[in-house]
Amino acid sequence: MTRTTLRAAGALLSCLAATGAHAAIGPDACDSKTFATVLHPAAAHYDARAVWLDGRTIQWPGSAPAGNVKLYHAARGTIAAPKGEQVTGADGAIRLDLFSGPVPPGFTYLAPGPVLRVGDADAARLPDLHRGQLVLVREDAAGRVLDATRVQVAGALDDVYAAAADLPSLGVDVGSGRTRFTVWAPTAQQAAVCVYGGGTGGVRAVYQMDFDRRTGAWRAALPGDLTGKYYKYAVDVPVDAGIVRNLVTDPYSIGLTTDSKRSYIARLDAPRLKPAGWDTTPAPQTVKHQTDMVVYELHVRDFSRDDASVPVAHRGKYLAFTDTGSDGMKHLAALARSGLTDIHLLPVYDIGSVPETACAVPQPTGTPDGDTQQALVKYTAETDCFNWGYDPFHYNAPEGSYATDPADGARRIVEFRQMVQSLHRTGLRVGMDVVYNHTFIAGQNEKSVLDRIVPDYYHRLNASGAIERSTCCDNTATEHRMMGKLMIDSVALWAKEYRIDSFRFDLMGHQPRAVMEDLQRKVNAVAGRNVQLIGEGWNFGEVADGARFVQASQLSLNGSGIGTFNDRLRDAVRGGSAGDSGEAMFSRQGWINGLVYDPNAHAGARPAADLSKAADLVRAGLAGSIRSYPLHTSDDKTVPLESIDYNGQPAGYASEPGEVVNYVENHDNQTLFDIDVFKLPLSTTARDRARVQVLGMAVDAFAQGVAYYHAGIDVLRSKSLDRNSFNSGDWFNRIDWTYRDNHFGTGLPPADDNGRDWPLLQPLLADAAIKPAPADIAFARDAFRDLLAIRASSTLFRLPTAAAIRQRLRFFNTGSSQVPTVVAAHLDGRGLAGAGFAGITYFINVDKVGHTVTDPEAAGKRLHLHPVFLSEHVADKRATQATFDGATGAFSIPPRTAVVFVED
Repeated sequence: MTRTTLRAAGALLSCLAATGAHAAIGPDACDSKTFATVLHPAAAHYDARAVWLDGRTIQWPGSAPAGNVKLYHAARGTIAAPKGEQVTGADGAIRLDLFSGPVPPGFTYLAPGPVLRVGDADAARLPDLHRGQLVLVREDAAGRVLDATRVQVAGALDDVYAAAADLPSLGVDVGSGRTRFTVWAPTAQQAAVCVYGGGTGGVRAVYQMDFDRRTGAWRAALPGDLTGKYYKYAVDVPVDAGIVRNLVTDPYSIGLTTDSKRSYIARLDAPRLKPAGWDTTPAPQTVKHQTDMVVYELHVRDFSRDDASVPVAHRGKYLAFTDTGSDGMKHLAALARSGLTDIHLLPVYDIGSVPETACAVPQPTGTPDGDTQQALVKYTAETDCFNWGYDPFHYNAPEGSYATDPADGARRIVEFRQMVQSLHRTGLRVGMDVVYNHTFIAGQNEKSVLDRIVPDYYHRLNASGAIERSTCCDNTATEHRMMGKLMIDSVALWAKEYRIDSFRFDLMGHQPRAVMEDLQRKVNAVAGRNVQLIGEGWNFGEVADGARFVQASQLSLNGSGIGTFNDRLRDAVRGGSAGDSGEAMFSRQGWINGLVYDPNAHAGARPAADLSKAADLVRAGLAGSIRSYPLHTSDDKTVPLESIDYNGQPAGYASEPGEVVNYVENHDNQTLFDIDVFKLPLSTTARDRARVQVLGMAVDAFAQGVAYYHAGIDVLRSKSLDRNSFNSGDWFNRIDWTYRDNHFGTGLPPADDNGRDWPLLQPLLADAAIKPAPADIAFARDAFRDLLAIRASSTLFRLPTAAAIRQRLRFFNTGSSQVPTVVAAHLDGRGLAGAGFAGITYFINVDKVGHTVTDPEAAGKRLHLHPVFLSEHVADKRATQATFDGATGAFSIPPRTAVVFVED
């Protein structure tokens, strides 16, 4: 041992004696071949049906009031409390009394049960006791056990260690001739930091850490600059299995070695971690208001894996974005020139689901409707190179599989920055998809980080103490102080150190609104600029309807300025809902793909009113889904959008347009092309399928709010009808930047999520007439760029306030006499900076035939097609056939076209 090791070990002797722990952690622990060692097995196992409300108060839901209640403690997990017998193995017990005073807020979700309180004399002992086993026991008068349970600990730790929220830094900090490590582990009996010379090989030194009783953090300040070395923590913590020594990486890791085995030591502002020009390359100044955002959602591996114009070593990697002459980068550059503002990357923090070296690369083959492709993909699904990445392992470190050398902790940092820098130079801001609502895994699993440092704290627990999994995985509890802090600290790090411009929060409705608003303030302050926040505001699971806190969900966020995805507009445009299967995928047509006016073979008779109601929902979306916007509806009423029904919820749900993210396709569910395969009649030509795709993109382009697109929507991207391609490998997630193939008909999609529908999918995949030709792909590609240019040409499509929308947006062709296949709107540009025109009138005609609609207020005006449509390079030549009669205010709109007229 070094002198530092011996000194720190000596300082801990009194603490170790108090907790019953064994001798200081030595090098053998750091070089252990196992990630966890049970030091003292528990005598018995218990669920956790009681809850700490604060540092002294416990509620025991469902417990009978009879009997005496004691809190037994044992430093080594030796408590046995069998029913009908007396407790054995405890070091002592604290008697609790019934408490009738006020209880802390935030626990109204608990079922009724007695509230108990630790007396004044014993309160000071509790922090130390939390570092061992605690079992709550109800006994009869003779001391026999009636019931026993553990107590969910988060409420106590948040109260006792409230000062931890102000810790300036966690993780590793290098500077001033020393290297400091800080880890929050308030229930640990002891902790040490193991320092390694490299990503592999034995430990170089082990240093005992000092415990701060005020914050619950453990620290070690070591002499010298340890940059380039690696480390792990060894912590002795109480879990239900007993006292366990966990060898674990740092939750605040900024870099890692291969497969996240060790954390990397560095400071992110070090010159060696910055690509040339990093400090002087500005981000594009294209977003003044949140509504200026036009987003393209892209997966790092999808972007370049199949791009032959990218060097082999860069394919599927961060560095592919630096190959500016590649087909993919030329595509992104063209979008930027047209008006795209943001690339949003699917998760690029360290994920747990992809091997970072030697991952499998299957090469499927088969018929368009065969099942051999998916069989091979599923065979290698857990060992291949692909996953969407909604599997957080380390929130603050870049994912290693996208780096050219995952073994080098610095490489992923530098290459990530090179990617951001290149996109910024291309004129594109960079956004990140972040997943703070769950972790890849929890408990005593090897890839569990948070739970192995502070067991049972970072995750949301159910009534018996098991982790809630409503999000798919192990739900985190951002309502707990230090999980909320981790999320805020993490976003601030990405915004400051990697210059991420905006963030998209996965399942944001599982997070408290208050924490998200705190995050917005703190991240803006750290970054020195406004950082845009959007996310999924879905309301479900154990937090639904505000069960545990005011959520960051659609209906609860309005007024916050944080954007949520607009399912109202999505479903009206596409038809049906995201969860449809079987016949419903076909029969529930949407506004752009035939509802009433072009029924498919499965649709059956639908009342004409259904089409008019769908058109009203589309108008609501085009108005930014603003609660207060008045719309003349198909039943000839004029009502605010919040009074229009969407599946029992208000169609208008936002206070301001920046709180709405409009989309018709994203990584979830089938692509728009694939949805239209189900819903358009089979006789629909490939060129008309491309036209319908453009209509869907036009809705987003003309809608108030944030415009959000899935990468490849503009090249008719298909996933061969896959409804959930998160683990479907490269094969079902391909994008072709040469514009020759959209990958429709490349095999039946994986059986796990699609198998029940295979009999319906097979004839479609075998139908060669559905597959677009390169000319159809090129048409959609170029029409999308025209739409982006139109949106970018005027601030009228990007109004920043609800008041401006109410003042300047007017729909016509509404009410009971409307032509429901045509949405028509006028935007008044008079006196508006950046409007570009005195007025804009736009139309989307989804019908197979042309229609004439009249705007009486346009009579006598001089309007002409938008300059984009007057260009010889305009993609949609049919749209140039649209006409305006100034004498009557009549507009003639060709079939399946989106058209814009302007008044100079």
